[in-house]
Amino acid sequence: MTVEPPVADRRPVTRIHHGDEVVDDYEWLRDKDDPDVIAYLEAENAYTDAQTAHLETLRGEIFEEIRSRTKETDLSVPVREGGWWYYTRTVEGAQYGIHCRAPLSSEDDWTPPSIADGSGLPGEQVLLDDNVEAEGAEFYSLGSFDVSPDGTRLVWAADTVGDERYTLRIRDLETGQDLPDTVPGTFAGAAFSPEGDAVYYPTVDDAWRPDTIWRHAVGTSGEDDELVFTEPDERYWVGVGVTRSKRYVEIVVGSKITSEVRLLDTRNPDAGFQVVWPREIGVEYTVEHALVGGHDRLLVLHNRGAVDFELLEVDPERPADPAHQRVVLAHQPGRRLEEVSAFARFLTVDYRREGLTRIAVLPLPALAESIDSGALLELTFDEELFSVGTSSNPEWEQPTVRYGYTSFVTPPSVFDYDVTTGVSTLLKQQPVLGDFDPQAYEQSRMWATAADGVSVPVSVVARKGVLGAGPAPLVLYGYGSYEASIDPSFSVARLSLLDRGVAFAIAHVRGGGEMGREWYEHGKTLTKRTTFTDFVSVAEHLVDVGVTASDRLVAQGGSAGGLLMGAVANLAPELFAGILAQVPFVDALTSILDPSLPLTVIEWDEWGDPLHDPEVYAYMKSYTPYENVADLPYPRILATTSLNDTRVLYVEPAKWTARLRTVGAPVLLKTEMSAGHGGVSGRYERWREVAFEYAWMLDVVLPSA
Repeated sequence: MTVEPPVADRRPVTRIHHGDEVVDDYEWLRDKDDPDVIAYLEAENAYTDAQTAHLETLRGEIFEEIRSRTKETDLSVPVREGGWWYYTRTVEGAQYGIHCRAPLSSEDDWTPPSIADGSGLPGEQVLLDDNVEAEGAEFYSLGSFDVSPDGTRLVWAADTVGDERYTLRIRDLETGQDLPDTVPGTFAGAAFSPEGDAVYYPTVDDAWRPDTIWRHAVGTSGEDDELVFTEPDERYWVGVGVTRSKRYVEIVVGSKITSEVRLLDTRNPDAGFQVVWPREIGVEYTVEHALVGGHDRLLVLHNRGAVDFELLEVDPERPADPAHQRVVLAHQPGRRLEEVSAFARFLTVDYRREGLTRIAVLPLPALAESIDSGALLELTFDEELFSVGTSSNPEWEQPTVRYGYTSFVTPPSVFDYDVTTGVSTLLKQQPVLGDFDPQAYEQSRMWATAADGVSVPVSVVARKGVLGAGPAPLVLYGYGSYEASIDPSFSVARLSLLDRGVAFAIAHVRGGGEMGREWYEHGKTLTKRTTFTDFVSVAEHLVDVGVTASDRLVAQGGSAGGLLMGAVANLAPELFAGILAQVPFVDALTSILDPSLPLTVIEWDEWGDPLHDPEVYAYMKSYTPYENVADLPYPRILATTSLNDTRVLYVEPAKWTARLRTVGAPVLLKTEMSAGHGGVSGRYERWREVAFEYAWMLDVVLPSA
């Protein structure tokens, strides 16, 4: 039986900006309280179910492949903090993690314990079982999790809807019971004060912008919480934390291009929060507290006159005085400094060079004596492509650096680097069950020439023998916004594509950060189209050199990468057999024109301000996917979204789908009715979602799959 696609009602509304009149037939779909809107979304889901019913067996196979390759009962590498090892366990059959801790064997115990079967550690204490807390909820996400410095209390906050508004609670870890303290409507990122007697947390305004920091005294009502700081400028968000040294409470204020840091010295709390550097449009910086030569210093990583950032050491009493500043790591074009972490005896530096992530260590004696970048001890790796970064290093006095490493063919691996000996010790590599053999796959970097002659890096992985044997089916992934880098990484789920002879590639297009800050600058605001044309150039290159062919090429991207998908669908529909657009930002102009919508004003630094600038308006209108749907030979399109998404509202792909239908495009819309921007919650539900998308892509590139 043939099932006809839903046809959305046309209810035209007119908007006028800068003398340009636009009639929008589908803006009515924005009102999710309208029963007609829900009925339309459910009709689209039913149509998608019918159109993909023949893939049910394949979806089941992929789900079982993911599950069979995953060690379901497992244990993360324990992290030392205070007198405990903290870790998360997963249990076969359970959707969520279990957050636990176990006591140290001694004060000198810096070697994390391991249990082969993932069943837990001796003396284990369960702090929070997400499976218990999620019981009865269709969605669950943990947004805050922080243990007090004395280890006696836990602040945690969960979202059970998907709108990223979390109810904050405080748990007594001696009794395992939550205190009466309950604060609804918080944002993620609550943290205990260094003294442990209070919790700092952010809340959002009506436009879903984190704008206010509060101080909650443990054991009191949320109604009595102290307003610590609020940011009235709608371009800026706020966050709160504590330095690793526990010396300062830190409030970070930031826009897409500007930041400001305020510090509260715990040794002089009556002085209140002090600004490190007053905000200056276009200047971004972060701050770390360090002890250099026995003296308190602030390390400021900034881009003032340094496009790829430099590191300064400044006097905390006079941080903005040039006479009390010293360059630690000078700006080097092409070496994008991304993060600096200070410890009692050394610093770590995360950065990018030649399109790959890097990490290095700088001992504090070298910092005190020299500002030569040659003092950096960069860790080296053997693979052509990889991703590496420091993580899970909470202790000020620790003698080691924890870092993660992965590639397309190497599962995520956790190492401890001994700063004294220079030796890295592998603590754990993600198990991949079954017959997985990394030698059966190959990864490589290619370069495509963009329309303006710039070389665009492309990372490719495939099973050996697939590339070079004629055009292969291929999934080409792209993002290209916010200076976010899509680095090579391992995926258990992706093996289900690779083992069926499908190659996977990442187009590192401008707008991302893979090649440094200028790579980002050349793909935003009034150069945003470069992101789209770079992706098209990469696709053309892969076809021209015979890696793939247009009839077996699928493009994939999500969120701002979904905008990329919609744009290339209009620019070069003939290049692709299919396009998977996940939570796609496809009605960007409508959204960015409305300051009342979530995050709009914050986004003006990324896309431009079309509300007040006619040039930006015209430019955005020239590429926004919804505005540019035309009578074109569109490939098969699958758009996915979530009803409670607060970042990219469901209405964008809903409107896009409705308009695509008017020109006969073969489009499907799948809406999760109880999820947020990240999709469904729970690992098994996520695997089913991946299986759905992979089965659809395989049906496009391998119709016989």
